[in-house]
Amino acid sequence: MTEQRPVVGLTTYRQEASWGTWRQVEADLLPSDYARSIERAGGVPMLLPPVAAPGAAGDVLARVDGLLIAGGADVNPARYGQEPDPSVVRWYDDRDAWELALLAEAERIRLPLLGICRGMQLMAVAAGGTLVQHLPDVVGHDQHGGGPTSYGSASVRVDAEGRVAGLVAPEIAVPVHHHQAVAQHPGYRPVAHDADGVLQAMEAEGDRFAVGVQWHPETDDDPGLFDGLVAAARERAAARR
Repeated sequence: MTEQRPVVGLTTYRQEASWGTWRQVEADLLPSDYARSIERAGGVPMLLPPVAAPGAAGDVLARVDGLLIAGGADVNPARYGQEPDPSVVRWYDDRDAWELALLAEAERIRLPLLGICRGMQLMAVAAGGTLVQHLPDVVGHDQHGGGPTSYGSASVRVDAEGRVAGLVAPEIAVPVHHHQAVAQHPGYRPVAHDADGVLQAMEAEGDRFAVGVQWHPETDDDPGLFDGLVAAARERAAARR
């Protein structure tokens, strides 16, 4: 009998896009690298576009085995009690609200979780933390932001202990594309920093797989984090059969 593959929910953008003969149509979308990374790790990706209906987060997470909060636009600074920096000019309240609801429900049911870039930042905000709104003001350069259609690179050192240390190399060069960073992260342990001292990974204490990384492993040949998420999702799926 073939082993059932775990289902991992992936959050999406909702914004205007163009394809084929269609131009500037509101669409629910996500770069395919995310879904491919989950599939390569042995999972089945399921896209989760923003839903406003009360209780929808509970409805959908009851049907998946793991959750990935994907990268994307800045979080509304009001979500962590700040006025927007001049560099923060666009956010999507529907996506913020949906993903915060998903994170609250995932915490309640202890669902395996991976946050990537914005996803890690939103994990911190959901826990009552704050963000550095414009990282170049702190580190003195904009190399973390890459280009409009390209990634920058950061040298990251991973702590020797913890969950992330078992999934990636202790020193790695990672693809990055962010102008913000996590400042405060209650409930999460910092486990990786780059050469500028910027937090690049954090994880929850205890036995739940709840990991956030600031870099973009979906764009690189580095499957460890996805393997870890899918393995945790597989264990959860097996436990509830």
